[in-house]
Amino acid sequence: MYVGTQVAPRNQTDLEVWSQLGVNNICTDPFTEDSKGNYKSINPHKWTVEILEKHIEKLKKFGLNLDIVQIPLSSRPLEESQSPNIMLGKSPERDKEIDSILNILSMCSKVGIPCVKYNMNIIGIPRSISEKGRGGSTNSTFRWNKINQEETPGIAGVLDPDTNWERIDYFLSKVVPVAEELKVRLACHPHDPYTPDGYKGINRVLGTVDGLKKFVELNESPYHGLNFCQGTITEMLDNPGEEIFDVIKYFGKRKKIFNVHFRNILGKKLDFMEVFPDEGSIDMLKALKTYQSIGYEYMLMPDHVPHISGPNDSGVAFAYCYGYITAGLQSINEPRKTPWTRKNK
Repeated sequence: MYVGTQVAPRNQTDLEVWSQLGVNNICTDPFTEDSKGNYKSINPHKWTVEILEKHIEKLKKFGLNLDIVQIPLSSRPLEESQSPNIMLGKSPERDKEIDSILNILSMCSKVGIPCVKYNMNIIGIPRSISEKGRGGSTNSTFRWNKINQEETPGIAGVLDPDTNWERIDYFLSKVVPVAEELKVRLACHPHDPYTPDGYKGINRVLGTVDGLKKFVELNESPYHGLNFCQGTITEMLDNPGEEIFDVIKYFGKRKKIFNVHFRNILGKKLDFMEVFPDEGSIDMLKALKTYQSIGYEYMLMPDHVPHISGPNDSGVAFAYCYGYITAGLQSINEPRKTPWTRKNK
């Protein structure tokens, strides 16, 4: 296992910095560059083999290796989705979106991208008002007692769990066999955070550990697994500081962890703050040892960080997390992954 990032690069400087920090493996989508050198992601439905090949080559010039891309099923609310009809269960529109995703998988296979990540999301990532953290940082927070629990449903309306599962299974039944044939891993992110049934009209079926266990058993395949967000999964637990290690072992021993969002929280289910890795409720070194014990072999990446002071608050905060992960891996004698190119992979 090795340090990685999924931060969208803002410009060439970000690519240079990642290489300089030793973050050589990344998840990032193809982008265009404007006259000022700023990057903007390209809609995945518009990708071509040529676009992906040029993307890989550009990253290689900075010593960066493309491990994962995000297919057009994101963590944003369904109202902002690039593929809304899959989770709306609306045919034939959802079939067209699935066909486009199958085409993306085919292109990834052709150019050597081994994994894609995605979300089966409807209401996005609910949070309460951010709170102050260490040294006055501003931290993303979820306090159920401060949430408008009567918030009305969005475009999906009121959705019972059976219908939600049907829509998820419909997608998996179309996509998993193709991914297995193409040998491209499918890494699904859990629902962030757990919310009680009926919030905004939805039962978040991938917002519990039992739901995730059911999910990986649907359309069973070695290419069907999780973008294992440790932060999100600890948000599902009553006693995350004790329970998370058994959850890692459950999915890890079944080889269902294809990527790890290595994030800490301070708190528990329905009552937590996102924090830096060294200050939360989870023993992150013990977590690293647990991933090591089950033979996990892919990226460990920060995915959310507190907002800190300074002109490059995000870049500095993520750099702190990259360093923390790298030092943690060294402390458990995990061999460092050296930079490579696709031709000698």
